[in-house]
Order: sequence, then structure tokens, then C-alpha cells
Amino acid sequence: MLNNKIVASAFFVLFGLAGLVNAKSPGYEVLSTPQPTQNPDKVEVIEFFWYGCPHCYHLEPDLNKWLKTKPDNVDFIRQPAIFNSLWEKHAKAYFTAEALGVVDKVHADFFDAIQNKKQKLESEDQLLKFFSEHGVSEVDFRNAYNSFPVDYKVRQAKTMAARYGVNGVPALIINGKYRTSGSLAKTQQNMIEVMNRLIEKESSSQ
Repeated sequence: MLNNKIVASAFFVLFGLAGLVNAKSPGYEVLSTPQPTQNPDKVEVIEFFWYGCPHCYHLEPDLNKWLKTKPDNVDFIRQPAIFNSLWEKHAKAYFTAEALGVVDKVHADFFDAIQNKKQKLESEDQLLKFFSEHGVSEVDFRNAYNSFPVDYKVRQAKTMAARYGVNGVPALIINGKYRTSGSLAKTQQNMIEVMNRLIEKESSSQ
């Protein structure tokens, strides 16, 4: 039989190692290369998302609740991630909505159309129908959809995930320095809590 003292010692060593692992797993990672923020006087939060991602869809209620009470010194930016051609089409829909100033009108409904209604919203004509149902004229939609600013943002978005070390969504980037995600924080609610802690940390250092 093993000596009880040896067993106890082994237990405490393992327990101690587990504690170290937990201590080094705060629910976020530090970016290897910090990225500049749009406004150095604010704490910037970037949400990487995809309309076809059910986890992004389920994060929306918690995120929207947070947005209603977010600190005044925080800038929030939605950033469509692009990893393939379908993601690119959905990103273009978002940037078109942004160019038209109707993100608040269509964002939640676009998620609902993809996640619950299982609508195929990929082609220009399919997207035109969706936007028309939200009060956007055909001329305005096509002008925005085929505009240089929207095309530029789509091309820019293709490189954004790599810049921030994002390889899955949803992911939140805090002040160009930290990254949290469902896999890092374990739950979507924890993502919000981790984000809040990092915002407080960055706010105190400004």
C-alpha cells in the first residue's frame, strides 16, 4: 500500500497545480501584438461576429443589455468576421446596413432571419428584398451595396480577424490588448463579465 503521507503530498501537489492553471486562465488572452484603437481617449470594445453563428446570436441579448448601461468612456464596434465566401456575403450585408444608417433597424432581424427563419440571404437580390421590407428603397440599397466604401470595408474585414488573433466567433477585443471568447471564458455570460473587468482595468490606467 502507498504511504498515506505520499498520497496526501501527491494530492496537494496536484491541487496546487490545478490552482496554478486556474490562476493562469482568467478568461482572456493578451494579444501578442497590441492593436491601435480608433480613439485613444476611449476604451474600445470590438465584437467579432457572424450572422450564421448560433453562439453569436445567443450572445446578443446579454450584449444588448450591456450596451444600454455601458460606461460613457467605452466605444463599441461591431466587426463582421470573414473566413469564407458565405461570411463575406453576410459581412457585406452588415456594411451595407451601416452605410445606409439602418443597422439598428435590421441587425436583430437579420440574425432572426438566418438563425430562426432559415432564410437564404446571400445574393444582391435576396438582400434587396430583405432591406426593402425594412423601408430601404431599391435605389438606395443598390447604391450602397455596390459602393466603394462598402467594398473597401469588406476587403478590410478579411484581414481583421488575423490582426486580432481571432479564429472563431463570437470574440471580444478590449482596447486592442485583450481577447475573450466563449472557449476562453467558458460561457457567454462570463464573456461579458471578463470584458467588464478589462474595461475597468483599462479605464483606471487612462
